[in-house]
Amino acid sequence: MVASAAGVPRARVEAHFADDNEMIDAIVETWFVDHIAAMEEVLAADLPPNRKMYEFFVRRFRIHRDRYRADPATFEVYCELGAAHFERVESYVDLADHYLCELIAQAQADGAFPGLEIDQALSLINQMVFPYTMAEVLTYMDDRLSEEKLAAIVDTMFVGLSAANRGASGIARIAAVQGRSG
Repeated sequence: MVASAAGVPRARVEAHFADDNEMIDAIVETWFVDHIAAMEEVLAADLPPNRKMYEFFVRRFRIHRDRYRADPATFEVYCELGAAHFERVESYVDLADHYLCELIAQAQADGAFPGLEIDQALSLINQMVFPYTMAEVLTYMDDRLSEEKLAAIVDTMFVGLSAANRGASGIARIAAVQGRSG
């Protein structure tokens, strides 16, 4: 699959890799090396927590966006390969979550995300920034994603993400009435 997608003979691929797993591991490692460097730079930076979190996401988003815009077809092949071999990608996703937990802990030390356990904050934050971290989303939302929108999402998290019940889930039934004719 990879050889044909890359347009190279299978024999050429086999000359460099003992088996498909070795080849896929090499591709995955190459894909994530820039992401790891970006995340580690952000963790080491002396920035306020909200700026640090923005940098954590925007640097990775830029890597994805630049790769996508440079060659959409190849980018899509890489996304499909990652999805088909998620067990090879999973440790990199876990590493990003680990780094994000460090950022959350730093932010909580400054008073952000009150009442939330780190795992709760991690889950909520990942859901909010999903379009900026999942590479394949660029294939259908590229023109709708922007660094400005990501900054607004991060600012909103720091202003209001907490364990407080502010009324959205504090009702016994859904208030909207459906099927009403006038």
